Amino acid sequence: MRGVHAPVLRSPEAHVDLVGVLFIVWGGLTILIGVCTLALGLAAASLISDGDDAGRSQLAAGFVTAMFIAFALLAVAWGSAHTSVGVLVRRRRHWSRLAALLLGSVDLLLLPYGTALGLYTLFVLLRDDTKRYFEPS
Repeated sequence: MRGVHAPVLRSPEAHVDLVGVLFIVWGGLTILIGVCTLALGLAAASLISDGDDAGRSQLAAGFVTAMFIAFALLAVAWGSAHTSVGVLVRRRRHWSRLAALLLGSVDLLLLPYGTALGLYTLFVLLRDDTKRYFEPS
């Protein structure tokens, strides 16, 4: 009969690497969402220019187009920040820990996946045994 083995605890360094990978994946998905939203905004803009209605419908369509494009650019910037911070966390740059904590704290508001990423980021990067990986050399 085989004995029950305790699960293998991962090293703090492996957790830090995983935070970096999760930031890169989260950033890539956010950039993808931003690019798709930008395509919707540009499609809405082309519909405005083709429409022959004037007045309130043109104004509303213009507002919706502007909002799509603004959210798309925000998503691309947010995703790019996550991707670059994720790469730098994996390289153990001394300021990347602080940047990841900042982004992870804001991610707490983005239910449900951002909250999970934010909690895991705070759990890993606020521990004393992981702080030493980011000390300047």
